[in-house]
Amino acid sequence: MEPHRRDVRLLPKAHLHLHFTGSMRHTTLLDLADRDGVHLPDALRQDWPPQLSAADEKGWFRFQRLYDIARSVLRTEDDVRRLVLEAAEDDVRDGGRWLELQVDPSGYASKFNGITAFTELVLDAVRSAERATGIGIGVVIAANRTRHPMDARTLARLASQYVGRGVVGFGLSNDERRGDTWAFERAFRIARNAGLVAVPHGGELGGPANVRVCFEALQARRLGHGVRSAEDPDLLARLVDADVALEVCPASNVSLGVYPSPEDVPVQQLLDAGAQIALGADDPLLFGSQLAAQYDLVRCAHGLPDETLAELARMSLRVSCAPDDIRRKALDDVDTWLGADDPRAVKG
Repeated sequence: MEPHRRDVRLLPKAHLHLHFTGSMRHTTLLDLADRDGVHLPDALRQDWPPQLSAADEKGWFRFQRLYDIARSVLRTEDDVRRLVLEAAEDDVRDGGRWLELQVDPSGYASKFNGITAFTELVLDAVRSAERATGIGIGVVIAANRTRHPMDARTLARLASQYVGRGVVGFGLSNDERRGDTWAFERAFRIARNAGLVAVPHGGELGGPANVRVCFEALQARRLGHGVRSAEDPDLLARLVDADVALEVCPASNVSLGVYPSPEDVPVQQLLDAGAQIALGADDPLLFGSQLAAQYDLVRCAHGLPDETLAELARMSLRVSCAPDDIRRKALDDVDTWLGADDPRAVKG
């Protein structure tokens, strides 16, 4: 007889890799676009979710273009508040106890009176969403590696002003095959000195060399993606020894052509090496799947038992920036989930 498989939507977990615009519900995108007459390409309407690949520059350009179109529908403060609230609701539905939402304020500054005003709007929306849903939320301010490193320093100083007020980390996003990662060292030093966690993207579209420079130059404590470290066992061992966690996003890895199938995402290899992993949805708006679906994906692709899924959830909580009380309660509830025999908590 096949053993019961517990419902991963009820498994308490932290979500550490979720982009701001990419968290938008597809229904909300359509609603806001129709309200203001924004033309959406077929890939964001009837052909959603889009067929994507970032294996070459053209593929990444298409992905970025769709992302920019989606961002353009956010035009009012209420739009921003709606996005944050719905992202929180979606994570709660999927078992989320703590969410870290990543945003580059410079991408919204022109419509929302500058980077400071937009950051304060997001933080206020976060506080409202926390009260409404019960989930804890931290904000990661992320620089864009395709822009000048001085812009990143400006964002690092901005983020530093909100330590203890909702901002928990500093990131670096966009196509990691572009720009000089070393050039962002000073921005990350500013952020680290202020007490922010360094969480740059590395090791998805770029290989182990990109992981190494994020680790050595930016002193990453977590890596956005980082899956390509599996290609360099010595580097992976260094990450494990340094307790650097990997934010693994299986659905986006496959959608962007990093791996041909879920079975090829090296989750089991990373676990066998002792890596700390936090599964994330990355951009549900473009990849079509939320947080719990990532757990189901690796469960089915790698035959992971519930004990391993529970440990993945524990890892996500341990490496998060969640307050101690949220972390302790969620970890206790992971144990409860694993010991559950209630039919409401399992799927046979």
